[in-house]
Amino acid sequence: MPVLAKPLTDNQCRHAKPKGKQYTLSHGAGMGLRVMPNGKKEWLFRYTKPYTTSRTAIQLGTYPTTSIKQAQQRRDTYLTLLADNKDPQEWRLSTEVEAEKCKHNTLKVVAQLWIEDKKRKAKANPQTTKDIWNSLENHIFPKLGNRPINELKPKLVADTIKPLEAKGSLELVKRLCQRINEIMAYALNEELITDNPLAHIKGKFKAPSTTHNPSLEPKDLPVLMAAIESATMAIPTRLLIEWQLHTMVRPNEAAGTRWAEIDLGAMVWTIPKGRMKKVGTNKQWEERKDHVIPLTPQTLAILNQMKPFSGHLEYVFPNQRDRDAKAGPDSANNALKRAGLKGKQTAHGMRTMASSTLNEEQFNPDVIEAALYHLDPNEQRRTYNRTDYFNQRRVMMEWWSNRIEEATRGSMTTSTRGLRAVN
Repeated sequence: MPVLAKPLTDNQCRHAKPKGKQYTLSHGAGMGLRVMPNGKKEWLFRYTKPYTTSRTAIQLGTYPTTSIKQAQQRRDTYLTLLADNKDPQEWRLSTEVEAEKCKHNTLKVVAQLWIEDKKRKAKANPQTTKDIWNSLENHIFPKLGNRPINELKPKLVADTIKPLEAKGSLELVKRLCQRINEIMAYALNEELITDNPLAHIKGKFKAPSTTHNPSLEPKDLPVLMAAIESATMAIPTRLLIEWQLHTMVRPNEAAGTRWAEIDLGAMVWTIPKGRMKKVGTNKQWEERKDHVIPLTPQTLAILNQMKPFSGHLEYVFPNQRDRDAKAGPDSANNALKRAGLKGKQTAHGMRTMASSTLNEEQFNPDVIEAALYHLDPNEQRRTYNRTDYFNQRRVMMEWWSNRIEEATRGSMTTSTRGLRAVN
């Protein structure tokens, strides 16, 4: 019957003296303390490799840096692995490789992989992905960019974002939480992490309140045009506001107008789907087409006025500081504020004014929604009704441009001829 080794005590380990050659003090269950001639002491675990008869040893740590208790815990982990026919040496090597991989998989590195994947799969608008990346560069990466992604915890991330909440930037907080979770979901799918501890991070912050973009009443269109005409602003900025008002697009879509998107002969402006605001589910978005907008004599006149400023450039409304870039998405909004319309009219609210006016004049609601590039909420209608009402929209857009022109002169009349044609 084998003699069971009596476990070592800390006193025995501490007073074990070096000899002319190394020797080992047994602790039991394969664990022992090896004492070297130079006085170094290290814990060893001897075992038989699974599926073979060969004996080997694996180090558990050095004494006294690694205590008896710590060495025992590591030995017990290895005994559990052996009971499951797993080699402790192979397991430790794979764990070290995984740890090294995790160390290099920082938040910024994984975010770069995620954004490239996003571009490839969704064919995202380059400006949108640039804005996403800038928000991470400005608010997340300075503190968390070099952190291994598997080390991110809710409190750590929340502490990074909380200063933005304190400033009242709740929409930005919401977007950052969404983007971080998209990165974590990507890492999870790529098996770079085993779980996402940030899944509910947005719950740590106040939700942004839903506010509608202020807009003047349809009857106040002359007030809007008078404010635009009398305000001190650069000509391209005034023309940008008028372009957005006439075409009924969103501020970012108007600011990003490219000359290459304009077909003067056909009198249309085609905005690629990738530049439009994504609406609906991924499947619904895949079914959507480019937004083709009929141009009117008034919108063509705006383009003619812009040619001396930007006819040789990519963008119709270039950025004042960087002529190769588009105008800022807030250019029109800021100009309206300077024109005395702060809290009364926003750039996005001009879509509301257009929609309200056209609905009041009893234009076909489907034609109005198509002009606004809205998604029909009725799935059955959406399935069977694939028309974009282009011809009706051309008539309606001409009516709307004429209305704006009349409002600029200070009076408005309603033409029912065009209305009957559309309906």
